[in-house]
Amino acid sequence: MPSVKQVQVTFDCAEPERVARFWCEVLGYVVPPPPEEFATWDDFWRSSPPEEQGSWFACVDPSGAGPRLFFQRVPEGKVAKNRVHLDVRVGTGLEGEERLAALEAECARLVPLGATRVRLLYDGTDSCIVMQDIEGNEFCLD
Repeated sequence: MPSVKQVQVTFDCAEPERVARFWCEVLGYVVPPPPEEFATWDDFWRSSPPEEQGSWFACVDPSGAGPRLFFQRVPEGKVAKNRVHLDVRVGTGLEGEERLAALEAECARLVPLGATRVRLLYDGTDSCIVMQDIEGNEFCLD
C-alpha cells in the first residue's frame, strides 16, 4: 500500500478567491500561478463558462512544507460549527504570559484582515484563541 505524500485542506465557502487571499495573509501562503496558457487568473476565469467563473481558488505554502488550501464555492451557507479546523501555531514552545502575548499579537494582526476573535482559552499555562475567518469558519491561534 503506497503512503500518502501530500494533503490538501478543502474549504466550502461563498467567495473562494476572497477566502483564499485571507488565508494567504494569515499563513504567508501565495496564490499559485494560473495554468500555463493564461497570463492571469482573470484571463483563466474569462475563458471558463459563466457558471464556473470564480468557483474555486487555491493557495500554497511557498516553501512547499504546508498543505495546499483549496476553496470551493458551494450554494449553502455555513450552518454549524466546523468538525475540522486549522490551528495556526504561533505560540509553539512558549508558556504562560509569553505564550499569551504571542497569541494576542497575532490576533491583533488578523482582526484588521477580517478575522473575528471568539474567545480566549487560558488556564495560566496553556492558552489558545478561538477565532473565525471572514466567512465564519473556526480556527485557533495555538
